[in-house]
Amino acid sequence: QVQLVESGGGLVQAGGSLRLSCAASGRGFSINTMGWYRQAPGKQRDLVATITSDGSTNYADSVKGRFTIFRDNTKNTVYLQMNSLKPEDTAVYYCTAAALFYSLGYPRDYWGQGTQVTVSS
Repeated sequence: QVQLVESGGGLVQAGGSLRLSCAASGRGFSINTMGWYRQAPGKQRDLVATITSDGSTNYADSVKGRFTIFRDNTKNTVYLQMNSLKPEDTAVYYCTAAALFYSLGYPRDYWGQGTQVTVSS
């Protein structure tokens, strides 16, 4: 199994910055896509940003120009640099990874437990 552990969440004022980290651990797999989703109370879980192993990125329109996703493939770690934070960014942020186990012929999605980001006004 792939374990994803997020860190870096917290409480910041509007306009501030946070950097989230997510490290994948385990053996016998390779990871193609990693990314971040977020879910506010009473809302659905929405995509924030994704990044593939070759560096291709995708961002939600609401975070373009403010957030940057990047990864360290040697560490199986993905980061989300969040700048110019707004109160509407408040949510639980979840790390996700598409992992292909060598014993399987298809990838599976794995999720972290989430880290709380709260932006005060």
